[in-house]
Amino acid sequence: MDMKILVVGGGGREHAICWKLKNEKDVEKVYCAPGNAGIADSAECVDIKDSDIENLVKFAKDNAIDLTVVGPEVPLVMGIVDAFEKEGLRIFGPNKQCATFEGSKAFSKDFMIRNDIPTAKYKEYTDLDEAIAEIDSFGYPVVIKADGLAAGKGVVIPENREDAITTLKEMMADKKFGDAGNKVVIEEFLTGIETSILAFVDNNTIVPMESAKDHKKVNNGEKGLNTGGMGTFSPSELWTEELANEIKVNVLDKTLKGFQNDGLDYRGILFVGVMITKEGVKVLEYNVRFGDPETQSVLFRLETDLSEIMNAVIDNKLSEIEIKYTDEQAICVMLTSGGYPEAYEKGKEITGLDKLDDEIVVFHSGTKMSDGKLVTNGGRVIGITAKAGTVAEAADKVYENIKRINFEGMHYRTDIGL
Repeated sequence: MDMKILVVGGGGREHAICWKLKNEKDVEKVYCAPGNAGIADSAECVDIKDSDIENLVKFAKDNAIDLTVVGPEVPLVMGIVDAFEKEGLRIFGPNKQCATFEGSKAFSKDFMIRNDIPTAKYKEYTDLDEAIAEIDSFGYPVVIKADGLAAGKGVVIPENREDAITTLKEMMADKKFGDAGNKVVIEEFLTGIETSILAFVDNNTIVPMESAKDHKKVNNGEKGLNTGGMGTFSPSELWTEELANEIKVNVLDKTLKGFQNDGLDYRGILFVGVMITKEGVKVLEYNVRFGDPETQSVLFRLETDLSEIMNAVIDNKLSEIEIKYTDEQAICVMLTSGGYPEAYEKGKEITGLDKLDDEIVVFHSGTKMSDGKLVTNGGRVIGITAKAGTVAEAADKVYENIKRINFEGMHYRTDIGL
């Protein structure tokens, strides 16, 4: 079967998906909309925004696309899956109703409580005065979340009452995150070690992928501002059989049963953020797509064809697939624009990618071609990825190669996986 596949999105996660699909036995051609300068090596880029569902449907029909894969959360929350399925097109990702698990923090928390899934105590608010009146009852630090999508920036952890009130006013009155802050969720602060689980899900089965550890803070030693992720490695050093079993029994199995009880047709990826606390594992949030940059490390180790897994999920036959990973360990280190995650400049020329060792793979997150030159076009620019017998060996390879790369203001952490 020679499939034509369309990947929706244009970041490092989508580059990893295209890179994986490109060499699979049943895949004839990969398109990516809108893609980026690096993705162009793995797929034919199509100039359609990932949120332009009408034109994506038209492209899929006009080009006889056999399978569409959705990378980012925004088109999923908008209902891209429903639009494709209405036209009889095969698409991988949860439908609009199921995408609410990422589109609304309050929806997710309510689901967790109803299904006895361990999570932090919380309350939701739509009235600013009520939220301010009750904020002290959660203790400090406190977690304040904008209910809706806020491009990964809608979670703030104030250390005291004054900062908490400022945060509430910014979200609810000043609309710092637009309509995402019309409702907020306030939670108790959990202490422990944060990790995430990516899983393939269909109506009958949930299969966790290999573990990955993501470093969110912008500077070495987990210091500085939170980012979308400065680097990952797989497997996570936290992973034990005991932890995997606790997550399976208390989180994944209960989540699948909850989907079934609520009559939700959940098929696609489930990304569960958890905190490993002294009292056990607690769920921080659900996302409905591959994580970025976790995907870069995990797919780098996946040996089974991704297209085969995705088709099985669509057909509710996930239980029939044996999913294999290499024993080698993988790492991805992000090179970012100076100033990220706050204000940064774009359009800086990137040099040195032609000098890298053959086994290094570069996943492009924010790049474009300008006047024949490769330039920066985002906060997270490229992810440098390698695998080896251990994470430390893979890290040595990556950091040795990063020395050959340059662009003005280039920033990266030097302690990922070490």
